[in-house]
Amino acid sequence: MKSLSPELQAHLDEGTTTLAWVWRITRADGQVFGFTDHDRTLSFDGTDFEPESGLTASEVRSGSDLSVDAQDAEGVLTSDRITETDILDGRWDNAEVEVWRVNWADKGQRVLMRRGAIGQIRRGRLAFVAEVRSLAHVLGQTVGRTFQATCDAALGDARCGVDLEDPAYKGTGAVIDLLRDRAFTASGLGGFEAGWFTFGTIEWTSGANAGRRAEIVAHDLTDGIAVLTLLEAPVRPIAGGDGLIVRAGCDKRIETCGTKFANVASFRGFPHIPGQDAVLRYATKDGGHDGSVL
Repeated sequence: MKSLSPELQAHLDEGTTTLAWVWRITRADGQVFGFTDHDRTLSFDGTDFEPESGLTASEVRSGSDLSVDAQDAEGVLTSDRITETDILDGRWDNAEVEVWRVNWADKGQRVLMRRGAIGQIRRGRLAFVAEVRSLAHVLGQTVGRTFQATCDAALGDARCGVDLEDPAYKGTGAVIDLLRDRAFTASGLGGFEAGWFTFGTIEWTSGANAGRRAEIVAHDLTDGIAVLTLLEAPVRPIAGGDGLIVRAGCDKRIETCGTKFANVASFRGFPHIPGQDAVLRYATKDGGHDGSVL
Protein backbone atom coordinates (compact mmCIF):
# COMPACT_ATOMS: atom_id res chain seq x y z
CA MET A 1 0.00 0.00 0.00
CA LYS A 2 1.26 3.47 -0.91
CA SER A 3 1.51 6.11 1.78
CA LEU A 4 0.30 9.47 0.47
CA SER A 5 0.88 12.85 2.02
CA PRO A 6 -2.28 14.58 3.28
CA GLU A 7 -1.82 17.28 0.61
CA LEU A 8 -1.63 14.76 -2.25
CA GLN A 9 -4.57 12.80 -0.87
CA ALA A 10 -6.62 15.99 -0.69
CA HIS A 11 -5.68 16.78 -4.29
CA LEU A 12 -6.83 13.31 -5.42
CA ASP A 13 -10.09 13.71 -3.52
CA GLU A 14 -10.89 16.84 -5.52
CA GLY A 15 -11.71 14.78 -8.60
CA THR A 16 -9.92 17.12 -11.00
CA THR A 17 -6.19 16.45 -10.83
CA THR A 18 -2.98 17.83 -12.34
CA LEU A 19 -0.86 14.70 -12.33
CA ALA A 20 2.05 13.60 -14.49
CA TRP A 21 4.24 10.53 -14.79
CA VAL A 22 7.92 11.04 -14.03
CA TRP A 23 10.85 8.66 -14.55
CA ARG A 24 14.28 8.96 -12.96
CA ILE A 25 16.81 6.61 -14.60
CA THR A 26 20.28 5.99 -13.17
CA ARG A 27 22.63 4.18 -15.53
CA ALA A 28 25.47 1.90 -14.45
CA ASP A 29 27.98 4.63 -15.34
CA GLY A 30 26.38 6.91 -12.72
CA GLN A 31 24.62 9.30 -15.09
CA VAL A 32 21.13 10.32 -13.98
CA PHE A 33 18.34 11.11 -16.46
CA GLY A 34 14.89 12.47 -15.87
CA PHE A 35 11.85 12.30 -18.18
CA THR A 36 8.19 13.21 -17.86
CA ASP A 37 5.07 13.04 -20.00
CA HIS A 38 4.21 16.59 -18.92
CA ASP A 39 4.73 19.43 -21.42
CA ARG A 40 7.09 21.42 -19.17
CA THR A 41 10.29 20.66 -17.30
CA LEU A 42 9.70 19.39 -13.76
CA SER A 43 12.47 19.53 -11.16
CA PHE A 44 12.84 17.99 -7.71
CA ASP A 45 15.48 16.18 -5.67
CA GLY A 46 18.23 17.68 -7.82
CA THR A 47 16.97 16.19 -11.09
CA ASP A 48 15.46 17.99 -14.07
CA PHE A 49 12.81 15.90 -15.81
CA GLU A 50 12.77 16.55 -19.52
CA PRO A 51 9.40 17.12 -21.23
CA GLU A 52 8.38 16.33 -24.78
CA SER A 53 10.84 13.44 -24.94
CA GLY A 54 8.18 11.15 -26.34
CA LEU A 55 8.40 8.90 -23.30
CA THR A 56 5.04 7.39 -22.35
CA ALA A 57 4.15 4.53 -20.02
CA SER A 58 1.90 1.53 -20.39
CA GLU A 59 -0.28 0.13 -17.63
CA VAL A 60 1.54 -1.43 -14.68
CA ARG A 61 1.21 -5.22 -14.66
CA SER A 62 1.38 -6.55 -11.11
CA GLY A 63 0.60 -9.85 -9.41
CA SER A 64 0.21 -11.13 -5.87
CA ASP A 65 2.65 -13.99 -6.50
CA LEU A 66 6.40 -13.53 -6.81
CA SER A 67 6.33 -13.13 -10.60
CA VAL A 68 8.17 -10.16 -12.06
CA ASP A 69 5.92 -7.11 -12.36
CA ALA A 70 6.51 -5.12 -15.52
CA GLN A 71 5.70 -1.87 -17.24
CA ASP A 72 6.71 -0.64 -20.67
CA ALA A 73 8.13 2.81 -21.34
CA GLU A 74 7.81 3.73 -24.99
CA GLY A 75 9.71 6.62 -26.49
CA VAL A 76 10.73 8.29 -29.70
CA LEU A 77 14.43 8.83 -30.39
CA THR A 78 14.08 12.60 -30.29
CA SER A 79 15.72 13.37 -26.97
CA ASP A 80 19.39 14.36 -27.28
CA ARG A 81 19.99 12.33 -24.11
CA ILE A 82 18.75 9.04 -25.61
CA THR A 83 20.70 7.90 -28.64
CA GLU A 84 20.33 4.72 -30.63
CA THR A 85 24.09 4.20 -30.37
CA ASP A 86 23.97 4.21 -26.57
CA ILE A 87 21.07 1.74 -26.60
CA LEU A 88 22.99 -0.58 -28.93
CA ASP A 89 26.11 -0.11 -26.81
CA GLY A 90 24.32 -1.44 -23.74
CA ARG A 91 24.67 1.76 -21.70
CA TRP A 92 21.00 1.59 -20.69
CA ASP A 93 21.00 -2.12 -19.78
CA ASN A 94 19.84 -2.82 -16.21
CA ALA A 95 19.67 0.88 -15.38
CA GLU A 96 17.84 1.67 -12.13
CA VAL A 97 14.39 3.21 -12.62
CA GLU A 98 12.13 5.16 -10.29
CA VAL A 99 8.57 5.84 -11.43
CA TRP A 100 6.83 8.76 -9.71
CA ARG A 101 3.34 10.23 -9.83
CA VAL A 102 3.67 13.98 -9.38
CA ASN A 103 1.29 16.91 -9.10
CA TRP A 104 2.91 19.21 -11.63
CA ALA A 105 1.16 22.23 -10.09
CA ASP A 106 2.80 21.49 -6.72
CA LYS A 107 5.78 19.16 -7.10
CA GLY A 108 5.98 18.60 -3.36
CA GLN A 109 2.88 16.43 -3.80
CA ARG A 110 4.33 13.25 -5.24
CA VAL A 111 4.54 9.54 -4.53
CA LEU A 112 7.05 6.90 -5.61
CA MET A 113 4.98 4.30 -7.46
CA ARG A 114 7.65 1.68 -8.08
CA ARG A 115 11.33 0.91 -8.43
CA GLY A 116 12.83 -1.41 -10.95
CA ALA A 117 15.41 -1.86 -13.66
CA ILE A 118 15.55 -1.59 -17.42
CA GLY A 119 15.06 -5.04 -18.94
CA GLN A 120 14.59 -5.85 -22.60
CA ILE A 121 14.81 -2.94 -25.04
CA ARG A 122 13.10 -3.34 -28.40
CA ARG A 123 14.19 -0.91 -31.08
CA GLY A 124 12.62 0.34 -34.26
CA ARG A 125 13.78 2.86 -36.83
CA LEU A 126 12.43 5.86 -34.93
CA ALA A 127 11.29 4.53 -31.57
CA PHE A 128 12.13 2.18 -28.74
CA VAL A 129 10.21 0.29 -26.05
CA ALA A 130 11.99 -0.36 -22.74
CA GLU A 131 10.70 -2.93 -20.29
CA VAL A 132 10.78 -1.75 -16.66
CA ARG A 133 11.08 -4.80 -14.41
CA SER A 134 10.22 -4.80 -10.73
CA LEU A 135 12.77 -5.69 -8.05
CA ALA A 136 11.33 -9.23 -8.05
CA HIS A 137 13.46 -9.98 -11.12
CA VAL A 138 16.47 -10.31 -8.79
CA LEU A 139 14.85 -13.42 -7.28
CA GLY A 140 15.14 -15.16 -10.64
CA GLN A 141 18.93 -14.95 -10.71
CA THR A 142 20.98 -18.04 -10.00
CA VAL A 143 22.70 -17.88 -6.61
CA GLY A 144 25.41 -20.28 -5.55
CA ARG A 145 27.98 -22.41 -7.27
CA THR A 146 27.51 -24.80 -10.18
CA PHE A 147 29.01 -28.28 -10.14
CA GLN A 148 30.88 -28.54 -13.42
CA ALA A 149 34.21 -29.74 -14.72
CA THR A 150 35.36 -26.26 -15.76
CA CYS A 151 36.13 -23.32 -13.47
CA ASP A 152 33.22 -21.05 -12.57
CA ALA A 153 35.33 -18.09 -11.43
CA ALA A 154 35.95 -15.03 -13.58
CA LEU A 155 39.60 -14.74 -14.53
CA GLY A 156 41.26 -12.18 -12.28
CA ASP A 157 38.51 -11.93 -9.64
CA ALA A 158 38.99 -12.54 -5.91
CA ARG A 159 38.16 -16.25 -6.19
CA CYS A 160 40.60 -16.75 -9.05
CA GLY A 161 43.46 -14.64 -7.71
CA VAL A 162 45.35 -14.17 -10.98
CA ASP A 163 46.79 -10.64 -11.31
CA LEU A 164 45.80 -9.49 -14.80
CA GLU A 165 47.90 -6.35 -14.35
CA ASP A 166 51.02 -8.52 -14.49
CA PRO A 167 52.89 -7.69 -17.74
CA ALA A 168 52.86 -11.42 -18.54
CA TYR A 169 49.07 -11.27 -18.90
CA LYS A 170 48.57 -7.72 -20.17
CA GLY A 171 49.55 -5.98 -23.39
CA THR A 172 49.08 -2.52 -24.86
CA GLY A 173 49.03 -1.49 -28.46
CA ALA A 174 47.03 0.15 -31.22
CA VAL A 175 45.00 -0.85 -34.24
CA ILE A 176 47.09 -1.11 -37.41
CA ASP A 177 44.53 -2.12 -39.99
CA LEU A 178 40.87 -3.16 -39.93
CA LEU A 179 40.29 -6.57 -41.56
CA ARG A 180 36.55 -6.90 -40.86
CA ASP A 181 34.08 -5.08 -38.68
CA ARG A 182 35.31 -7.06 -35.65
CA ALA A 183 38.77 -8.24 -36.71
CA PHE A 184 41.95 -6.17 -36.98
CA THR A 185 45.74 -6.27 -36.73
CA ALA A 186 47.34 -4.64 -33.71
CA SER A 187 50.80 -3.37 -32.84
CA GLY A 188 52.63 -3.95 -29.56
CA LEU A 189 51.44 -7.55 -29.07
CA GLY A 190 53.94 -9.48 -31.19
CA GLY A 191 55.74 -10.79 -28.10
CA PHE A 192 52.76 -12.90 -27.03
CA GLU A 193 52.19 -16.35 -28.49
CA ALA A 194 49.10 -17.02 -30.61
CA GLY A 195 46.02 -17.75 -28.54
CA TRP A 196 47.32 -15.98 -25.43
CA PHE A 197 44.48 -13.44 -25.48
CA THR A 198 41.75 -15.80 -26.76
CA PHE A 199 38.72 -15.53 -24.43
CA GLY A 200 40.32 -12.46 -22.89
CA THR A 201 39.17 -8.85 -22.92
CA ILE A 202 40.06 -5.70 -24.77
CA GLU A 203 39.74 -2.23 -23.28
CA TRP A 204 39.75 0.70 -25.69
CA THR A 205 41.86 3.64 -24.48
CA SER A 206 41.25 6.01 -27.40
CA GLY A 207 39.05 6.39 -30.43
CA ALA A 208 35.28 6.19 -30.74
CA ASN A 209 35.07 3.20 -28.35
CA ALA A 210 37.25 4.70 -25.59
CA GLY A 211 36.27 3.39 -22.17
CA ARG A 212 34.41 0.37 -23.52
CA ARG A 213 35.34 -3.29 -23.11
CA ALA A 214 34.76 -6.29 -25.35
CA GLU A 215 35.51 -10.00 -25.42
CA ILE A 216 38.17 -11.49 -27.66
CA VAL A 217 37.18 -14.71 -29.40
CA ALA A 218 40.44 -15.35 -31.31
CA HIS A 219 44.09 -14.26 -31.19
CA ASP A 220 46.39 -15.18 -34.06
CA LEU A 221 49.83 -14.16 -35.30
CA THR A 222 50.63 -13.34 -38.93
CA ASP A 223 54.28 -12.56 -39.67
CA GLY A 224 54.74 -11.59 -36.03
CA ILE A 225 51.75 -9.20 -36.03
CA ALA A 226 48.81 -9.90 -33.75
CA VAL A 227 45.39 -10.44 -35.29
CA LEU A 228 42.49 -10.02 -32.86
CA THR A 229 38.89 -11.02 -33.49
CA LEU A 230 36.16 -9.76 -31.18
CA LEU A 231 33.10 -11.74 -30.16
CA GLU A 232 30.84 -8.92 -31.39
CA ALA A 233 31.48 -5.93 -33.59
CA PRO A 234 31.52 -2.66 -31.59
CA VAL A 235 28.62 -0.29 -32.15
CA ARG A 236 31.08 2.47 -32.96
CA PRO A 237 33.49 1.63 -35.80
CA ILE A 238 37.10 0.69 -35.13
CA ALA A 239 39.70 2.92 -36.79
CA GLY A 240 43.43 2.71 -37.32
CA GLY A 241 45.40 4.14 -34.43
CA ASP A 242 42.78 3.34 -31.79
CA GLY A 243 44.62 2.56 -28.55
CA LEU A 244 43.89 -0.64 -26.66
CA ILE A 245 44.77 -2.74 -23.64
CA VAL A 246 44.30 -6.51 -23.88
CA ARG A 247 44.31 -9.01 -21.05
CA ALA A 248 44.86 -12.75 -21.21
CA GLY A 249 41.97 -15.18 -21.49
CA CYS A 250 41.22 -18.57 -20.01
CA ASP A 251 39.21 -21.50 -21.37
CA LYS A 252 38.36 -22.58 -17.77
CA ARG A 253 40.11 -25.98 -18.01
CA ILE A 254 42.37 -27.16 -15.19
CA GLU A 255 45.15 -27.86 -17.71
CA THR A 256 45.15 -24.21 -18.77
CA CYS A 257 44.97 -23.07 -15.15
CA GLY A 258 48.15 -24.98 -14.41
CA THR A 259 50.27 -24.42 -17.52
CA LYS A 260 49.31 -20.83 -18.31
CA PHE A 261 48.65 -19.33 -14.89
CA ALA A 262 50.22 -21.78 -12.36
CA ASN A 263 47.04 -21.35 -10.35
CA VAL A 264 45.67 -24.87 -9.84
CA ALA A 265 45.38 -24.28 -6.08
CA SER A 266 42.65 -21.72 -6.79
CA PHE A 267 40.87 -23.70 -9.52
CA ARG A 268 37.12 -23.36 -8.92
CA GLY A 269 35.85 -26.31 -10.93
CA PHE A 270 35.43 -30.05 -10.42
CA PRO A 271 37.67 -31.58 -13.10
CA HIS A 272 37.01 -35.18 -12.03
CA ILE A 273 33.22 -34.99 -12.13
CA PRO A 274 31.71 -37.39 -14.73
CA GLY A 275 30.42 -35.75 -17.87
CA GLN A 276 27.03 -36.13 -19.53
CA ASP A 277 28.35 -39.04 -21.57
CA ALA A 278 28.32 -41.13 -18.37
CA VAL A 279 24.60 -41.86 -18.84
CA LEU A 280 25.22 -43.05 -22.42
CA ARG A 281 27.91 -45.64 -21.68
CA TYR A 282 27.10 -49.31 -21.80
CA ALA A 283 28.81 -52.50 -20.74
CA THR A 284 31.48 -53.86 -23.06
CA LYS A 285 33.46 -57.11 -23.12
CA ASP A 286 36.83 -55.38 -22.87
CA GLY A 287 36.21 -54.04 -19.36
CA GLY A 288 36.76 -50.38 -18.58
CA HIS A 289 34.35 -50.47 -15.66
CA ASP A 290 36.68 -49.29 -12.94
CA GLY A 291 34.70 -46.13 -12.08
CA SER A 292 37.35 -43.77 -13.46
CA VAL A 293 36.55 -40.36 -14.96
CA LEU A 294 35.07 -40.58 -18.44
